[in-house]
Amino acid sequence: MVDHVDITLVEAEKSEVIKMGPITIRILEDGSNTDNRIGAISLTIPGKTPGPILHWHRMHDETFLVTKGRVRFSTDKGIVDAKVGDYVVVPTKAIHTFSNPFDEEAEFFNSFTPAYYVDYLRMLADALKEGGVMQEKQKAIMAQFATFEVEVPGERCRSEAWVVVGL
Repeated sequence: MVDHVDITLVEAEKSEVIKMGPITIRILEDGSNTDNRIGAISLTIPGKTPGPILHWHRMHDETFLVTKGRVRFSTDKGIVDAKVGDYVVVPTKAIHTFSNPFDEEAEFFNSFTPAYYVDYLRMLADALKEGGVMQEKQKAIMAQFATFEVEVPGERCRSEAWVVVGL
């Protein structure tokens, strides 16, 4: 016999919201309903807003569905500008980042497998509230989630901008 479970409705006005600088993150699934198999957020990023530093994840995959505006995805191979309806898949170990260099606000739906990466966002938001030397805190949190910065030769480290954005 199969054990049946109920579905979960995440109502927009009742979901957990995290503000990190100008970015708004709405947590849709933190893994608590999926045995940590999948996590999901909705992220709103104002125009002319940088994203995280170039990085890669050793232990999780991500997907991005652009739902408003345009989002720029940068990799070690080049740049891709995704528009509404475009879906970006970032497998484990893929070097990437995103930003919104455009004038209009952008939004995307972002999933993580496994879901633990949602806790990275929570921990980073808490560290931002505490203040202090964010660059060290941020790198320590990244390491806990098997996420690593990629240094770009000839380019100044963007960690300061990343801390402001909070990703």
